[in-house]
Amino acid sequence: MSTKKTEQAPVAVEEVLSKSEAFVLEYKKKLIAAVVAVVVIVAGCIVYNNYVVVPAEKEAAEALFPAEMLFKANSYQEALDGDGVNLGLIAVAEEYGNTAAGNLANAYAGMALAQLGRYEDAIPYLKDFSGDDQMVAPAVLGTLGNCYAQTGDNKSAIEYLLKAAAEANNNTLSPYYLLQAAIMHEQAGERGEALDLYEEIKSDYPTSVYAMDIDKYINRVK
Repeated sequence: MSTKKTEQAPVAVEEVLSKSEAFVLEYKKKLIAAVVAVVVIVAGCIVYNNYVVVPAEKEAAEALFPAEMLFKANSYQEALDGDGVNLGLIAVAEEYGNTAAGNLANAYAGMALAQLGRYEDAIPYLKDFSGDDQMVAPAVLGTLGNCYAQTGDNKSAIEYLLKAAAEANNNTLSPYYLLQAAIMHEQAGERGEALDLYEEIKSDYPTSVYAMDIDKYINRVK
Protein backbone atom coordinates (compact mmCIF):
# COMPACT_ATOMS: atom_id res chain seq x y z
CA MET A 1 0.00 0.00 0.00
CA SER A 2 1.55 3.23 -1.06
CA THR A 3 1.41 6.35 1.01
CA LYS A 4 0.78 9.58 -0.79
CA LYS A 5 2.35 12.63 0.62
CA THR A 6 0.23 15.70 0.37
CA GLU A 7 2.38 18.67 -0.32
CA GLN A 8 1.08 21.94 1.11
CA ALA A 9 1.66 25.07 -0.84
CA PRO A 10 4.16 27.34 0.87
CA VAL A 11 2.64 30.20 2.79
CA ALA A 12 3.04 33.44 1.00
CA VAL A 13 4.65 35.68 3.59
CA GLU A 14 3.96 38.73 1.53
CA GLU A 15 0.24 37.83 1.44
CA VAL A 16 0.03 37.40 5.21
CA LEU A 17 1.82 40.68 5.81
CA SER A 18 -0.41 42.48 3.37
CA LYS A 19 -3.53 41.13 5.14
CA SER A 20 -2.18 42.15 8.54
CA GLU A 21 -1.34 45.57 7.27
CA ALA A 22 -4.81 45.87 5.81
CA PHE A 23 -6.33 44.91 9.18
CA VAL A 24 -4.21 47.44 11.05
CA LEU A 25 -4.98 50.16 8.57
CA GLU A 26 -8.69 49.37 8.69
CA TYR A 27 -8.90 49.46 12.47
CA LYS A 28 -6.10 51.92 13.16
CA LYS A 29 -8.41 54.85 13.69
CA LYS A 30 -10.71 52.83 15.97
CA LEU A 31 -7.79 51.53 18.04
CA ILE A 32 -6.32 54.99 18.45
CA ALA A 33 -9.73 56.42 19.33
CA ALA A 34 -10.20 53.75 22.03
CA VAL A 35 -6.80 54.46 23.57
CA VAL A 36 -7.41 58.20 23.46
CA ALA A 37 -10.81 57.71 25.10
CA VAL A 38 -9.27 55.76 27.98
CA VAL A 39 -6.57 58.40 28.48
CA VAL A 40 -9.16 61.18 28.41
CA ILE A 41 -11.36 59.39 30.98
CA VAL A 42 -8.44 58.74 33.34
CA ALA A 43 -7.06 62.25 32.93
CA GLY A 44 -10.55 63.69 33.37
CA CYS A 45 -11.00 61.81 36.64
CA ILE A 46 -7.67 63.11 37.93
CA VAL A 47 -8.43 66.68 36.93
CA TYR A 48 -11.96 66.50 38.34
CA ASN A 49 -10.71 65.08 41.64
CA ASN A 50 -7.86 67.58 42.01
CA TYR A 51 -9.61 70.71 40.82
CA VAL A 52 -13.29 70.11 41.60
CA VAL A 53 -13.84 67.37 44.20
CA VAL A 54 -11.02 68.23 46.60
CA PRO A 55 -11.72 72.00 46.72
CA ALA A 56 -15.47 71.36 47.05
CA GLU A 57 -14.89 68.95 49.95
CA LYS A 58 -12.60 71.47 51.64
CA GLU A 59 -15.11 74.29 51.19
CA ALA A 60 -17.97 72.12 52.45
CA ALA A 61 -16.00 70.98 55.52
CA GLU A 62 -15.17 74.59 56.38
CA ALA A 63 -18.83 75.56 55.98
CA LEU A 64 -20.00 72.72 58.21
CA PHE A 65 -17.56 73.31 61.07
CA PRO A 66 -19.33 76.25 62.85
CA ALA A 67 -22.73 74.55 62.67
CA GLU A 68 -21.21 71.28 63.88
CA MET A 69 -19.75 73.06 66.93
CA LEU A 70 -23.17 74.56 67.72
CA PHE A 71 -24.76 71.12 67.41
CA LYS A 72 -22.21 69.63 69.81
CA ALA A 73 -22.92 72.49 72.22
CA ASN A 74 -26.63 71.50 72.14
CA SER A 75 -27.56 74.79 70.44
CA TYR A 76 -29.78 72.89 68.05
CA GLN A 77 -31.89 75.71 66.61
CA GLU A 78 -28.87 77.92 65.99
CA ALA A 79 -27.04 74.96 64.50
CA LEU A 80 -29.90 74.43 62.08
CA ASP A 81 -30.33 78.08 61.07
CA GLY A 82 -26.77 79.38 61.34
CA ASP A 83 -25.40 82.06 63.64
CA GLY A 84 -26.00 85.00 61.32
CA VAL A 85 -22.47 84.81 59.90
CA ASN A 86 -21.99 81.13 59.11
CA LEU A 87 -24.32 78.70 57.38
CA GLY A 88 -26.56 76.40 59.40
CA LEU A 89 -26.87 72.66 58.95
CA ILE A 90 -29.86 72.89 56.62
CA ALA A 91 -28.07 75.31 54.28
CA VAL A 92 -24.89 73.21 54.28
CA ALA A 93 -26.90 70.08 53.48
CA GLU A 94 -28.63 71.84 50.59
CA GLU A 95 -25.59 73.63 49.12
CA TYR A 96 -23.04 70.86 49.56
CA GLY A 97 -25.22 67.78 49.26
CA ASN A 98 -22.77 65.95 46.97
CA THR A 99 -19.89 66.19 49.45
CA ALA A 100 -19.02 64.18 52.54
CA ALA A 101 -19.58 67.24 54.72
CA GLY A 102 -22.97 67.87 53.12
CA ASN A 103 -23.91 64.26 53.76
CA LEU A 104 -22.90 64.61 57.41
CA ALA A 105 -24.89 67.84 57.64
CA ASN A 106 -28.01 65.79 56.82
CA ALA A 107 -27.31 63.56 59.81
CA TYR A 108 -26.73 66.48 62.15
CA ALA A 109 -29.79 68.35 60.86
CA GLY A 110 -32.04 65.32 61.34
CA MET A 111 -30.79 64.69 64.86
CA ALA A 112 -31.08 68.39 65.77
CA LEU A 113 -34.68 68.49 64.54
CA ALA A 114 -35.44 65.33 66.53
CA GLN A 115 -33.97 66.93 69.65
CA LEU A 116 -36.32 69.88 69.11
CA GLY A 117 -39.30 67.51 68.84
CA ARG A 118 -39.77 68.11 65.11
CA TYR A 119 -39.87 64.41 64.32
CA GLU A 120 -41.62 64.51 60.95
CA ASP A 121 -39.24 67.23 59.74
CA ALA A 122 -36.26 65.19 60.94
CA ILE A 123 -37.06 62.02 58.99
CA PRO A 124 -36.19 63.26 55.44
CA TYR A 125 -32.80 64.58 56.56
CA LEU A 126 -31.97 61.37 58.41
CA LYS A 127 -32.96 59.28 55.39
CA ASP A 128 -30.83 61.44 53.10
CA PHE A 129 -27.73 60.50 55.07
CA SER A 130 -25.73 57.58 53.72
CA GLY A 131 -22.72 56.02 55.36
CA ASP A 132 -21.41 53.18 57.48
CA ASP A 133 -19.45 55.03 60.14
CA GLN A 134 -19.55 52.97 63.34
CA MET A 135 -20.84 55.88 65.43
CA VAL A 136 -22.82 58.13 63.08
CA ALA A 137 -24.70 55.48 61.06
CA PRO A 138 -26.19 53.66 64.11
CA ALA A 139 -27.10 57.01 65.70
CA VAL A 140 -28.92 58.08 62.53
CA LEU A 141 -30.79 54.78 62.26
CA GLY A 142 -31.65 54.83 65.96
CA THR A 143 -32.90 58.41 65.73
CA LEU A 144 -35.00 57.44 62.73
CA GLY A 145 -36.51 54.63 64.80
CA ASN A 146 -37.38 57.01 67.60
CA CYS A 147 -38.81 59.59 65.18
CA TYR A 148 -41.11 56.97 63.67
CA ALA A 149 -42.13 55.88 67.16
CA GLN A 150 -43.03 59.46 68.03
CA THR A 151 -45.15 59.77 64.88
CA GLY A 152 -47.01 56.53 65.65
CA ASP A 153 -45.40 54.36 62.97
CA ASN A 154 -44.35 51.51 65.25
CA LYS A 155 -43.56 49.09 62.44
CA SER A 156 -41.01 51.45 60.89
CA ALA A 157 -39.73 52.36 64.35
CA ILE A 158 -38.90 48.74 65.19
CA GLU A 159 -37.41 48.18 61.73
CA TYR A 160 -34.95 51.05 62.12
CA LEU A 161 -34.11 50.24 65.73
CA LEU A 162 -33.14 46.71 64.69
CA LYS A 163 -31.07 48.13 61.82
CA ALA A 164 -29.35 50.45 64.29
CA ALA A 165 -28.53 47.52 66.59
CA ALA A 166 -27.06 45.52 63.71
CA GLU A 167 -25.10 48.48 62.35
CA ALA A 168 -23.65 49.37 65.76
CA ASN A 169 -22.53 45.82 66.47
CA ASN A 170 -21.12 46.71 69.89
CA ASN A 171 -21.79 46.11 73.55
CA THR A 172 -23.12 49.61 74.23
CA LEU A 173 -25.47 50.67 71.45
CA SER A 174 -26.72 47.32 70.14
CA PRO A 175 -28.45 46.13 73.34
CA TYR A 176 -29.84 49.63 73.86
CA TYR A 177 -31.60 49.62 70.49
CA LEU A 178 -32.67 46.00 70.91
CA LEU A 179 -34.24 46.86 74.26
CA GLN A 180 -36.16 49.75 72.72
CA ALA A 181 -37.46 47.52 69.92
CA ALA A 182 -38.38 44.75 72.38
CA ILE A 183 -40.35 47.14 74.60
CA MET A 184 -42.25 48.40 71.54
CA HIS A 185 -43.10 44.82 70.58
CA GLU A 186 -44.27 44.15 74.14
CA GLN A 187 -46.42 47.27 74.22
CA ALA A 188 -48.03 46.14 70.96
CA GLY A 189 -48.87 42.79 72.53
CA GLU A 190 -46.24 40.95 70.46
CA ARG A 191 -44.82 39.03 73.37
CA GLY A 192 -43.01 36.39 71.32
CA GLU A 193 -41.07 38.97 69.31
CA ALA A 194 -40.27 40.87 72.51
CA LEU A 195 -39.04 37.69 74.21
CA ASP A 196 -36.72 36.90 71.30
CA LEU A 197 -35.07 40.30 71.58
CA TYR A 198 -34.79 40.19 75.39
CA GLU A 199 -33.11 36.79 75.13
CA GLU A 200 -30.82 38.10 72.38
CA ILE A 201 -29.63 40.82 74.75
CA LYS A 202 -29.01 38.24 77.46
CA SER A 203 -27.11 35.83 75.20
CA ASP A 204 -25.22 38.21 72.91
CA TYR A 205 -24.51 41.11 75.26
CA PRO A 206 -24.30 39.54 78.75
CA THR A 207 -21.80 42.12 80.06
CA SER A 208 -23.78 45.17 78.95
CA VAL A 209 -25.62 47.31 81.47
CA TYR A 210 -28.87 46.41 79.71
CA ALA A 211 -28.39 42.72 80.53
CA MET A 212 -28.14 43.33 84.27
CA ASP A 213 -31.88 43.09 84.89
CA ILE A 214 -32.95 41.57 81.58
CA ASP A 215 -34.44 38.54 83.39
CA LYS A 216 -37.12 40.86 84.71
CA TYR A 217 -38.22 41.61 81.16
CA ILE A 218 -37.94 37.98 80.09
CA ASN A 219 -40.10 36.73 82.98
CA ARG A 220 -42.64 39.46 82.31
CA VAL A 221 -43.39 38.29 78.78
CA LYS A 222 -43.17 34.54 79.37
